Amino acid sequence: MTAQPVIEIRNLHKAYGSLEVIKGVDIAAPAGHVVSLIGSSGSGKSTILRCANLLEDSQDGDVVFCGEPVVWKGTGLARKPADPKQIIRIRTNLSMVFQQFNLWAHLTILENVMEAPVTVLGRDPKEVEEAARKYLTKVGIGDKCDVYPAQLSGGQQQRAAIARALCMEPKALLFDEPTSALDPELEQEVVKVIKDLAAEGRTMLIVTHDMRMAADVSDHVVFLHQGKIEEQGPPEALFGQPKSQRLQGFLSATQH
Repeated sequence: MTAQPVIEIRNLHKAYGSLEVIKGVDIAAPAGHVVSLIGSSGSGKSTILRCANLLEDSQDGDVVFCGEPVVWKGTGLARKPADPKQIIRIRTNLSMVFQQFNLWAHLTILENVMEAPVTVLGRDPKEVEEAARKYLTKVGIGDKCDVYPAQLSGGQQQRAAIARALCMEPKALLFDEPTSALDPELEQEVVKVIKDLAAEGRTMLIVTHDMRMAADVSDHVVFLHQGKIEEQGPPEALFGQPKSQRLQGFLSATQH
């Protein structure tokens, strides 16, 4: 008996005008599991993540959060979520960490991490501050509470963004290429934090170009090609014994 998926995508279709970019994809992230999406640029990985977080509207298929399907109105390119309250409720339980850190330049790191729980969730600022300091310490930058984003390295900024996501106490974390804007040595700082979160049993959906990280932290890996799932399974199978020629070619290209 597997745990109920926190995020489930069923037969997802997404188009921009006449260009269909996601062509009927099924993905599930059960509670406590890490699912990584890999594939070449333009394969649809980030688009799936944005559809899961309802930052993008899909044209067909279901997005289900903790067993609750998103309610839609309209069809095709006119399809939109029907219930704004449902969207806010789902979004506040799914914290997204972007490739670019998206920190507020005019707020200190502590204020950045506290902002959403206080303003969006209406939580007590004292309690939020305590949690924010705890999460900043957890990601290794507890001593940077009072500095501004511009004073931090890229790796530190991304770790602050992860602390900000954690401070929302979400049911799942979504990572969109969390290390691709970083130099290799800074990348390792962020990978370590993600590995620690995986070890804690947090539910995560990760889009990444970092095959080593995907192999190390994932319970399940999905290889996308041109908007479809080409191959999926446990990391040892995908990276150790890839079946499809496309995946074999992709992996050999990423190893150079």
